[in-house]
Amino acid sequence: MSRRDPDRRRALLDAADRAILAEGPEVSMAAIAAEAGVTKPILYRHFGDKSGLYQALADRHVRTVIARLRPQFAGPGADPRARARAAIGVYLDLISANLDLYRFLFHRAGAEDTRIRSHMTSLVRGLGEELGQVLAAERVVPDPVRAQVLGHAFVGMVQATGDWWLEHPEVDRSQVVEGLVDVIAVAMAPGRRGAAVAGG
Repeated sequence: MSRRDPDRRRALLDAADRAILAEGPEVSMAAIAAEAGVTKPILYRHFGDKSGLYQALADRHVRTVIARLRPQFAGPGADPRARARAAIGVYLDLISANLDLYRFLFHRAGAEDTRIRSHMTSLVRGLGEELGQVLAAERVVPDPVRAQVLGHAFVGMVQATGDWWLEHPEVDRSQVVEGLVDVIAVAMAPGRRGAAVAGG
């Protein structure tokens, strides 16, 4: 029952994944416990409480998504449009392939628990900051403040659009990807800031 047993925690999280896959994002904690072969109190004991279980699932899966996106940010000198297209494609593929899990974490858990909502926000914000640092370091966006603004804007825009796309499966994936890439390319175009200020 120790919270320090990583193998046991991993097995319980595996069971939670299976239960979510089988029953969808509204799966009950009782169903997760049953899948794990334990009672709810024992399940919670390994994570502190229900919020702890939510956070462990978020760390497991959101960090996996972030790890898959990082290589797409890399590659100095590569065409920014191609890199944006690759990163967006990876993200959309991951969330569409894990639809119930995505809805469980971003809709169910976040709506039920302010702590997990804050934790998820922090993870997403960290990705925006990381992207901003890449844009500035590679001088894709030389102004570091503007690079941070765009890094957070791009991450938020892709997440919100991906969420919308999951509700509209009739929309072709390539339309979503290219629409987002177009917006990103315009925002990063050389001289864009100066032109906008002059035009304003």
